Amino acid sequence: MTAPALSARLVLASASPRRLDLLAQIGIVPDAVDPAEIDETPLPRELPLDHAKRLAEAKAVAVASRHPGCFVLAADTVVACGRRILPKAENEAEARQCLALLSGRRHRVIGGVCLITPSGRHVVRAISTAVAFKRLAAEEVAFYLSSGEWRGKAGGYAIQGFAAVFARQITGSYSNVVGLPLHETYGLLSGNGYPCLESASCRGQD
Repeated sequence: MTAPALSARLVLASASPRRLDLLAQIGIVPDAVDPAEIDETPLPRELPLDHAKRLAEAKAVAVASRHPGCFVLAADTVVACGRRILPKAENEAEARQCLALLSGRRHRVIGGVCLITPSGRHVVRAISTAVAFKRLAAEEVAFYLSSGEWRGKAGGYAIQGFAAVFARQITGSYSNVVGLPLHETYGLLSGNGYPCLESASCRGQD
């Protein structure tokens, strides 16, 4: 198969500034950002890994229909305690419940990534990172809730912010916990014909 030219367009199906920053870290800047608006409610008895993969593919499919002939990259991040899928905290009560559940325990952050190629091929991956939180003091929880960092974050925390002090151990991909597993995403793109190195080289010349 002949690799596409550098002009091949990449669309990121996410409005997450964290994912944009992570891609920029490896020299990849999408040609367009087009967030997918889909229902992210877990299905009955849906396992966290299956949930992450399903949502990543659903986001990619929703956006690919608007960008024929492009690479479309989508991702979803799920924080799970056992089989339980934690919400993307939208209020202090949800964030407090998440932090109480994570305090002093080990949990998983599962990143689902889907790439749809210009030919219409779907490739889906799931990456799991184990995170162990220290036992959180009441004043630490109160401070974190007042910071607002938790808002809209899976599991009620953002590892790239103050919550970094909560994580006593991370086993696996750190960038996956932030929002996009870079090693696997790079492999997904480059292995399916997207010119990652050429793109990074051009960015370095800007």
